[in-house]
Amino acid sequence: MKDAVLYLIPTTLGDTPVEQVLPSYNTLVISGLRHFIVENVRTARRFLKQCNKEIDIDTLTFYELNEHTDRQHIREYLEPIRQGESVGIISEAGCPAIADPGADVVAIAQNERIKVVPLVGPSSLLMAMMASGFNGQSFAFHGYLPIDSGERIKMLKKLETRAYGENQTQLFIETPYRNQKMAEEILQHCKPQTLLCIAMDISCEDEYIVTKPVKAWKNQLPDMHKKPCVFLIYR
Repeated sequence: MKDAVLYLIPTTLGDTPVEQVLPSYNTLVISGLRHFIVENVRTARRFLKQCNKEIDIDTLTFYELNEHTDRQHIREYLEPIRQGESVGIISEAGCPAIADPGADVVAIAQNERIKVVPLVGPSSLLMAMMASGFNGQSFAFHGYLPIDSGERIKMLKKLETRAYGENQTQLFIETPYRNQKMAEEILQHCKPQTLLCIAMDISCEDEYIVTKPVKAWKNQLPDMHKKPCVFLIYR
């Protein structure tokens, strides 16, 4: 019998059809699992049904992992693996453990020498990097910048300095309803010649990935309200 493993299962980044962005092998793996660690049970159930309409959702076990989860209980989520049954982690969008609480589970699995298997799927960060035209040899992802405006502006200036000083692409994200504010602060506080790429709704029907100098974005920003975006700056 094959050893039980922890599968990292990517999901679609929006309403894109599953078959358009995920390999058929993923569906085979999913169909054989009975235990899933998920951010949101309702959306995970919907995703699984999109992958395989024949899945009997009511026979599955879901362990919820999000900002409300008591981190003391996460180790228990891997108990099926210790008993010989593989477990899958499903993120809300894209790849588990990248800007995602699934990383906590993966860390425990690695510490216990449990085999971790990442499945192929869309990563908004890598796809944005690919399409930006920026340095793909050296880049850094910083997650969410500080909420406080003053601290956020200081961080923006720091990242811009790194882009110039280290020839390194800087990536970061924002809560969708604050995207517009973030973009406006980039235009206000970064150098006019600094390159800014806005990558929005990646892999979806209305995908938007555009790179321009900061000065060229003035009065040209797209509507980013409540849309998933990745911001990239480079020299």
